[in-house]
Amino acid sequence: MPELWFYHLEQARVEDALPELLLKLQARGGRALVVSDEGDRLSHLDQHLWAFREDSFLPHGLASGPQPEDQPVLLSETPDNRNKASMLFCLDGADPGSLEGWERVIVMFEASDETTLAKARALWSRFKQSDITRSYWKQNEQGRWEKQA
Repeated sequence: MPELWFYHLEQARVEDALPELLLKLQARGGRALVVSDEGDRLSHLDQHLWAFREDSFLPHGLASGPQPEDQPVLLSETPDNRNKASMLFCLDGADPGSLEGWERVIVMFEASDETTLAKARALWSRFKQSDITRSYWKQNEQGRWEKQA
């Protein structure tokens, strides 16, 4: 049974928080699919993940690029699991579609974006009556994630 986790970004932007979560997943040998309906976001992330830290980078690729099935982190406009990822990261209000087949689905949204906030609330409500385990996480003042619900 998949888990649905909501990450409410109040202290950081997606570009700041996402790479750290992806690094933790890769350290455990996991693979990720990152989905956004916004092509500009994906293009920006494509560049950002190569250079977000001086001492590290995240190997990744775009779904429209060569060999998407081989990418440990795949950036895509659709939740098609072409790289056989265990975790799906939904940005910018992207709908995860069916949760079947995922270990965990992460919905990330910034507090300053009312549109994605509303979409996250609607998604929470959509799965409220299901057997899906839902969790709500917020960053504390030190930037650490704390489970709120």
